[in-house]
Amino acid sequence: MDFSSPAACLDQLQRLHPIDIPATQATLTRIIEGLLGAKPAPNQHLEVLEAAREVIAYAQHETARRYAAQPLPPDSEENRTLLDVVNLWRKLSASYAQIARADAAGGTLFDQRALLAQRRTHYAGLALFEYFRAHRAVPAGFWTEIHTSYRDAIEAGVHRTRVADPLNEVWRAQSPLEAYVSILLLDLANPYGRSERELNWVMRWAQRFAPYCSLSQDTQQFKPTEYGVELSGDIGLRPLGVQATTDTLQRFDGSTLASQIQAVLEQFKRGVKPASLGLGEDCPTDASARLLLSLYRPWGRGTAGRRFPRRHKQGSAELSGDWLTIGFAVEGEIFRQPRLESPLHLLRDDISLFTFGERAMAVTDSHQVRERNLRDAERLGLDYEQWDLMDHSVGGFRLRRGISGERLAHHQLVGVRPLDADRFVLGDLSWLMYREDGVLEAGVEVLPGVPNMVAVRQTGPKDGRKPYQQGFLLPESPSMKSPAALVLPVLWFQAGQLIEIRHRDQRRQVRLSRVLRRGANFDLCTYEAVEPSPA
Repeated sequence: MDFSSPAACLDQLQRLHPIDIPATQATLTRIIEGLLGAKPAPNQHLEVLEAAREVIAYAQHETARRYAAQPLPPDSEENRTLLDVVNLWRKLSASYAQIARADAAGGTLFDQRALLAQRRTHYAGLALFEYFRAHRAVPAGFWTEIHTSYRDAIEAGVHRTRVADPLNEVWRAQSPLEAYVSILLLDLANPYGRSERELNWVMRWAQRFAPYCSLSQDTQQFKPTEYGVELSGDIGLRPLGVQATTDTLQRFDGSTLASQIQAVLEQFKRGVKPASLGLGEDCPTDASARLLLSLYRPWGRGTAGRRFPRRHKQGSAELSGDWLTIGFAVEGEIFRQPRLESPLHLLRDDISLFTFGERAMAVTDSHQVRERNLRDAERLGLDYEQWDLMDHSVGGFRLRRGISGERLAHHQLVGVRPLDADRFVLGDLSWLMYREDGVLEAGVEVLPGVPNMVAVRQTGPKDGRKPYQQGFLLPESPSMKSPAALVLPVLWFQAGQLIEIRHRDQRRQVRLSRVLRRGANFDLCTYEAVEPSPA
């Protein structure tokens, strides 16, 4: 197939079968690369690119789903997939830049200069977005390409000119400035701390809210917490207070956007659905409100600084994301079904013991109990990984793992203990990022309070006598202004749900009040005491 001919490429586009995503994506890449190398007439080249946009967007999104669910290690089998997707986005951006340069002399596409600039900037941003989506560090040069595309739009005098863009879900149009701002907003949204679903929403919302932001060279009067971007650099927005004033430094103003976010949140309170506000059909109101509220400060008000100061500290920490291992780390013993009085539950208890090998004889001596737990833990492969401790604060840790290990997910519950600490604490993996050398960096937000492993089960008229599952009890922490809470298996929370808690020889019943956070594998809930359930 001749991919250097625009006519042949247009014909090939008609023959694509979108159901076969790998073949479609490979053919699209050959088309874009073939025309980029052949340098056909600018108007013919542009015709092919515009005709291919929709199918490229679909094929790229479907291909990216193969690596978007969890952070992608550089040595993963899907790393080649990431590079293929990024390559196509970058070649698209380069193609629109080439057309603009080729047409500069002839001028046959003079009225398309804004479109060429918008497309070039947009696709350069999508290449960077894929690294956010894979939870990978952005390689050197990617921000430079984005800044250069925007600077060229300014020099051409078209950066504020809106052009039609059917792929923009909200406005169906976008200027080069808005394309550029949407990338900056994405970078400000804590992308390494977002799930796949949240990151897709943030991308859409960045385009939705970009028109309410502005960039200017007025950097003389500013607050140190305001953001600015250096167009000659290779990074995104940073606080103006830490940047030198140059001719290419641009001040970011999101104050109008802050008002827009406030207005949307008020609409939510009145019962208006996110879809009718241009946020998307797949966005529930409660989840949209939480995410939008977390974006209010960085998008509209600048940096807030850290709640707790970080202290650089060299050392090591033990960490595990395995639910059973966390329980063993916290309590020093394996989770087992509590022994109850009824014959049925005694039978269930006996059966559960068989999962640990031969039936264990009852022991009461503390040394024997400890030895038995250690043997059980070894049989089950319960172990902790060693991580480097980079720094820490009252609220959490920043850790680094230099070798491959357990595959972790964003917002997964972990147990963590610096080697100079006495006990494990519970943490929420707030962000994850792989560097190109394979090192995994992670932010762990500590759940306040010293945890206890407990046995929990749902109770009520429809629940019957369910077996217990492992959970955790966190005490109230007045210093951290956090209430007493339960850490339960994911999707357990329902307001008013009755939960029976057993810890050692004590049993009580509580009613769930509200969910404080929902993680990848846990619900953190407040509760209130109720009368004890009958034996």
